[in-house]
Amino acid sequence: MGKERLEAFSDGVIAVIITIMVLEMKVPRGAQLSDLAADAPVFFSYVLSYLYVGIYWNNHHHMLHTVKQVTGGILWANLHLLFWLSLFPFTIGWMAENHYATWPTVAYGLVLLLAALSYALLGRRIIHAQGADSLLAKAIGRDLKGKISPVVYVAAIALTFVATWIALALYLLVALMWLVPDRRIEKLFGSRPADGQAGHAPDVSE
Repeated sequence: MGKERLEAFSDGVIAVIITIMVLEMKVPRGAQLSDLAADAPVFFSYVLSYLYVGIYWNNHHHMLHTVKQVTGGILWANLHLLFWLSLFPFTIGWMAENHYATWPTVAYGLVLLLAALSYALLGRRIIHAQGADSLLAKAIGRDLKGKISPVVYVAAIALTFVATWIALALYLLVALMWLVPDRRIEKLFGSRPADGQAGHAPDVSE
């Protein structure tokens, strides 16, 4: 199976997720700037989650660039990732409506954690299908950000019971960490031999 259908389906699901998230933002009844204050938690949750969905879409796009043939394992791993991403609208709605109460913020962190783990699983399934010397395996390297992120999520979930603002700050920190473009796959594609010319891949193991 080619990857075009997988890409199109994933893009469609992510587009729907963003649409549902923005629908959670209700129009204020008043016409004053002060009337927006009541919607501040919803707006912050939307912006944070929009960043996360955008980051996943961007990295998912680059990851699928390395796929030559889609296997059943890759399909199910991709669906697993989309399942956790599809819970973003529910968790941000619950968290924002309750003004970042403890358990809704914990639930949001759990979804972020499981989405990160499912994304890592998708990467492993692609590498398993294409070999340890595949383009994705070379691009990921030591994958420091991929290893640090789940640790930060777990810490944030635990710290939610101390103060929810600490957890929110850590969620934002991880988003900002991934917001910096990861060009490792692009570098590898750029280093591939063109028209039979010799070339070699740069060191992208950061």
